[in-house]
Amino acid sequence: MEAPVLKTPVTPKKSVGKTGVLLVNLGTPDSPSVPDVRKYLREFLMDGRVIDIPLIPRSLLVNGIIAPFRAPKSAKIYKELWTDTGSPLKYYGQVVERELQKALGDAYVVKLAMRYQSPTIEAGLREFRETGLTDIVIVPLFPQYASASTGSVYQKVMEIVKPWDVIPAIRFVNRFLEHPKFIEGFAQNARKYIASYDYDYFLFSYHGLPESQIRKGDVTKTICQFGDCCGTFHAMNQHCYRAQCFETTRLLVKALNIPEGKYITSFQSRLGSDPWIKPYTDEVIKELPGKGIKSVLAFSPAFVADCLETTIEVGVEYKELFEQAGGQHWQLVESLNDSPIWIEALVDLVKTA
Repeated sequence: MEAPVLKTPVTPKKSVGKTGVLLVNLGTPDSPSVPDVRKYLREFLMDGRVIDIPLIPRSLLVNGIIAPFRAPKSAKIYKELWTDTGSPLKYYGQVVERELQKALGDAYVVKLAMRYQSPTIEAGLREFRETGLTDIVIVPLFPQYASASTGSVYQKVMEIVKPWDVIPAIRFVNRFLEHPKFIEGFAQNARKYIASYDYDYFLFSYHGLPESQIRKGDVTKTICQFGDCCGTFHAMNQHCYRAQCFETTRLLVKALNIPEGKYITSFQSRLGSDPWIKPYTDEVIKELPGKGIKSVLAFSPAFVADCLETTIEVGVEYKELFEQAGGQHWQLVESLNDSPIWIEALVDLVKTA
């Protein structure tokens, strides 16, 4: 009987799949109209990680008080912010989406999403799913981790993919405040102002959070004291938003060679009567001219794209507050927006996620 001929198994060619990259920013109304602003506020503030109280009282507060009364006022401010290209936050996000796609090449598919409103996280993930991508990198565009921002993005992504039969490999960028190109991007923007004016003082203003949220993040219940606990950055406080903000300031101060005693870290945009993390930016500003400080270079390093909180709140409202208190020169350092070094930073973040 003739022995069977054994054939060498054919090894199938390896298929190189693409990686999906979802860039997620906070969000913006679809237009500066009152209905669109109200819709945005409702979605944003009904997030249990943003206002972390039980659902029923949160719904009564947001839908019965905040959204109806705040929407008309906010709509007026959004009209000041709006440009011919629409919302700056969304516009810069779309430019970054295109530029990052070019920089990463054909092995990646880059999509922009907003945690609230459009384009939605669900739409981006659905497109990845329908095109067969099973390797996904989520990049929340928040330099410092907070439950109300990055944590909310994590939760939303997991809620969306939870019922899928095939759940893809998902990697998250947690924070990037320490990334050298993130720091250098803000430093580059600041140097042109420093070169043309001798500033008395430097203010680093970050979006605020309720103290209660910071306490919840301290799982040891021993670290967070709202004082010197943020004086250094270490393993036990590295997830604290306030500590991360102070560390961001230290890194920028070092990059710009700002002397000790000529800068401060503060927090803006508080809402409601509960205590928020301090010091409060508006209260700090009122005191500066009385200390002989007549010129300030202001930073908003919690935002990678100019938006209402940077352009209007820090750039316009705080400037007026400073001048009313006796200040003479106030300058806002713009966000990273679509700068080349920001694209380079994102490439690094995606490839090392």
